[in-house]
Amino acid sequence: MTSRQRLTLAVLLGAQFMVAVDFSILTVALPVIGSDLGFALADLQWISTAFALASAGFMLMFSRIGDRIGRHRLFFAGMALLTVGSLLGGLAQDPAILLVARVAQGLATAAVMPAALALLTTSFAEGPLRTKALSFNGALLSLGFAAGALLGGVLADLLSWRWNFLVNVPVGIAILICAPLVITPSRGEQAKRLDLPGALTVTIGLVALVYGLTGATANGWGSLETLLSLALAVVMFGAFVLVELRAPDPIAPLRVLSRTTVKWGNLAGLITLSMESGLSFLLTIYMQQVLGLSVLTTGLAFTLLGLGVFLGGMIAPRVVGSLGPRAALLLGLVVQGVATGALVLIGDEVGTGMAVLLVGSALGGVGHVWAVVSYTLTATSALPDTEQGLATALTSMTQQIGFTLGVPILSAVAVAWMGRSGDVDSATTILGGIRVAIVVDAAVVLLGAWLISILLRPKHFEQPGTGSPER
Repeated sequence: MTSRQRLTLAVLLGAQFMVAVDFSILTVALPVIGSDLGFALADLQWISTAFALASAGFMLMFSRIGDRIGRHRLFFAGMALLTVGSLLGGLAQDPAILLVARVAQGLATAAVMPAALALLTTSFAEGPLRTKALSFNGALLSLGFAAGALLGGVLADLLSWRWNFLVNVPVGIAILICAPLVITPSRGEQAKRLDLPGALTVTIGLVALVYGLTGATANGWGSLETLLSLALAVVMFGAFVLVELRAPDPIAPLRVLSRTTVKWGNLAGLITLSMESGLSFLLTIYMQQVLGLSVLTTGLAFTLLGLGVFLGGMIAPRVVGSLGPRAALLLGLVVQGVATGALVLIGDEVGTGMAVLLVGSALGGVGHVWAVVSYTLTATSALPDTEQGLATALTSMTQQIGFTLGVPILSAVAVAWMGRSGDVDSATTILGGIRVAIVVDAAVVLLGAWLISILLRPKHFEQPGTGSPER
């Protein structure tokens, strides 16, 4: 890499890591925030839900706006909004202001993530350099999500929960100062107007989907609110497809959405991200409710998972370069699935339970980051720069939905098993439910690997018009 490319990579990865941390940094501190600002216990979920709704719901729309006005401009605007929203959250004195700050952070994430990823893919040509850049990106995204809970617990314990917001401010200012000096302007195809009907239908559909998924944790999958939200999502997505078939300049051309690498690459990403985020939730409950560990100790236990993710990301370029993106993707899913399955050996003894957890989660983190890097490469490969905005928006949206989807699914599995076993508050029953959910987690990942191996073939990686496979 040239010096300019290194600086560009540092700026873009710094922004991606920042937004990944924001997704989970408040998790541990939610009870403290609720007590300090006067949130009702049932309303605490809105601190996370407000962020998830805005970030996932508006990502596709913002990415297409970035294609037209310039991805660099969207990136700068998103970073400015993230910095201001973080300052507002750190100074908030009542629940309403805090929720406004979280919506601002979510909207900023919807702008920054696809813009940063599109700028990254257009700054590095397909080949070893792009593979290396995306490997670092995948490692830092996964590490950021894992490190968010640790950093949030440490800041809330040693300083104040407000620093979970304020820590973003100096980082955001530094990125805003450096970014204009190193980022090359980039945009997709120019259009006379934005596909407003397509933008509205897909945004409403995504908001309804995320609302239904997050609400399922509190209200249950069979509640009327959850079912209506998911039904609205299905209707809006159907309307979106009809709109795109007729639009002269669609927000998401179906030729890109129907591409095999885009479809199955994003499915693989959804599987690996949702199951890993759900596993982090299960292990948190296990350490606190079964082993009786403190919040700070629980956060520190994820350090080894973060180390596995980081090391996996460092060697991911070699793995992808040797095997190709398809084989590396399958290997990552298999390693993640097998390591997750081994966690069923956890027990109620702190020594053996933590030994199994630390080793299994670290190995699973290695496989997980290989899968994340490979799915990103798969879903954005062999596409012209004019379509990188849409492709990267889809991968970023997959990340957000994956982070949201895993917890309600695996928690529903665990709770369903515990409900059959009598005393749902006993450590033995909780452990049993967690084990069942872990088995489901591993089975989904391994089944996904088998499905991807059938549906995503080496021929699908051929460059259009060349017949040569991409490596």
